[in-house]
Amino acid sequence: MDIGVVLQNDPPALRVVELAKKAEAAGFSHVWTFDSHVLWQEPFVIYSKILDETERVIVGPMVTNPGTRDWTVIASLFATLNEMYGNRTICGIGRGDSALRVLGAQPQTLGQLRESVQVIKGLANGEQVRLRDRELRFAWAPDSRLEVWVAAYGPKALALTGEVGDGYILQLADPDIAAWMIGAVRAAAERAGRDPMSIKFCVAAPAYVGDDLAHQREQTRWFGGMVGNHVADIVARYGADGAVPQVLTDYIKERQGYDYAQHGKAGNTHTTFVPDEVVDRFCVLGPVENHLKRLHELRDLGVDQFAVYLQHDAKEETLAAYGSQIIPALT
Repeated sequence: MDIGVVLQNDPPALRVVELAKKAEAAGFSHVWTFDSHVLWQEPFVIYSKILDETERVIVGPMVTNPGTRDWTVIASLFATLNEMYGNRTICGIGRGDSALRVLGAQPQTLGQLRESVQVIKGLANGEQVRLRDRELRFAWAPDSRLEVWVAAYGPKALALTGEVGDGYILQLADPDIAAWMIGAVRAAAERAGRDPMSIKFCVAAPAYVGDDLAHQREQTRWFGGMVGNHVADIVARYGADGAVPQVLTDYIKERQGYDYAQHGKAGNTHTTFVPDEVVDRFCVLGPVENHLKRLHELRDLGVDQFAVYLQHDAKEETLAAYGSQIIPALT
C-alpha cells in the first residue's frame, strides 16, 4: 500500500513545499493538495516547485474539477509538468465543491465530469480528442502520461468512475463504507467491459498520531463536515434511503449550513453536528497501532493508497511517525 499526504495550499507557499520534501524523505509516495483557488493558493504553481525540489513523489490535486479551468488548460498543465519532471503527476477530479460554490456556481454535472475525464486524460497522454467539434492533440507532448482518478460518493458518480476512471478516491477511512464503494465501482467497471481489478483505489482521510484522542477528534471534526457537503447533495437528489450507506445519511440530519471560509480547517464552527463516532470512523486517530490496524483493514479490501489529510496541529509529528513506524511496517 502506498501512503500519500494531502496538504492545503496555505501561504506561505514555500511551507507547503517544505512539507512535501519532508513527506518524500519520510517515504510518502504522493503529495496531493486541495484545489480551491479563492480559498487557497494556486496549486499548479506550487506543484512545479515541489517537483523541482524532490526526486520521487507524484503530485496532483485532491481534487480539481471541470468548472474552474478549461479542460484543455488542465491537460496542458499536467502535460507540461510531465515534460519538465518525467511523468510525476496525477489528476484527482470530481464535480467540484468549494472551488465552485465560493464563486456562486454549482458543481458540474456528471455528464460534464465524464467528458472532462476523457478529454483531460486523452490530451495529457498524447492522444487526439474531439472537443467542440474540433480534433485536438498536444503535438508537443507525445511522451506525457497521466492517470485520472475520480472522487465520488453517489451511485451514478461511482458508476461513472468504474466506466472511465483510472482510479477511485474515497474521502473517508471507514472500512465498511469503503467496501461498499469499492464494490460499486468494480461492478460498474465489469458492466462496462473493463477489468475491475485494473482500477486503483485511494482512501483519503485525516490521520493524527498521538494519545490524546479527545484533542485529535476536535482537530479533525472538520472532515465530517466536508464529507457532509457531498452527502447532502446525494440526499437532496436521491433521498436518504439506499443510495449510499445509512451511516452517511444519518449523521447529516443535524447539519445546518456551512461556511466555506472555514473549509478544511481545524476548529470549524459549522461541524459541531458531527458526532465522535463519525470522526472515529472517518478518520484514523490514536497511537501507531490504531493506524496500522485500520490500514491493514483497508489494504485487505483492495485499497492501493492511503492519503493522509494533514490539516491539524501535529503535521510534522504525524509525518515523522508515519515515516519511522507506519510506512516501514506496511512495506
